[in-house]
Order: sequence, then structure tokens, then C-alpha cells
Amino acid sequence: QVQLVESGGGLVQPGESLRLSCAVSGLEFRLSAMAWYRQAPGKLREFLASITTNDYTRIAGSVKGRFTISRDNAKNTVYLQMNSLQPEDTAVYYCNLAPGSSFVDWGQGTQVTVSS
Repeated sequence: QVQLVESGGGLVQPGESLRLSCAVSGLEFRLSAMAWYRQAPGKLREFLASITTNDYTRIAGSVKGRFTISRDNAKNTVYLQMNSLQPEDTAVYYCNLAPGSSFVDWGQGTQVTVSS
């Protein structure tokens, strides 16, 4: 059974950084393209970034230049480094398979709140 466990969220001030982690179990992680998404209150879930099995990355225009995605196949973990956070980045952040794949069950997500 696939399990996705996101962590690393919190309350930060505008301009600060956070690094999110997503621990993956129950699938062949090293053979899976992974991605990060977020959902703000009252909004649809939004794609943020993806990374292929050979580390090719794609970043959404809304966060390009501020967010980067990486993976550690030895730890079955995918990361999202978020810099220069702004209040509009406030959301619950999730990982899952990359777009184009069949999503597995979503994890609980990790809350990121950006506020002064």
C-alpha cells in the first residue's frame, strides 16, 4: 500500500524559507516521477513542481525562481525547497506522482502559513 507522508511545514514570515519533505513507501520510488502540489482554502489543488527518475525538473510559472524540487532515491524522499515565501503561498502542500500518472492516495499534507 502506497503511503505519502509530508512534513516540514510551519508558520514563517514573508521572505523566509522552508524545506518540505515527502517520505514515500509502497511503490518503486526510484522508478516514479514525483511532484509537489498545494491547495489553498477555497481553491483547487495546484501543481508546483515535478522531478523525473533522471532528475529532470519542471517548475510551475507561479513559483519559478523561488521553489526547487529534488529527490533522494536512497531515502525514498522528495523535497521542495521554498524560498522568498509570500502570504499567497499559504496552503496545504502535498506530494504525489507527477502529472500524467495515476495519482495514488493523497497523504495528509503539511500546512505552510506565511504571515507577519
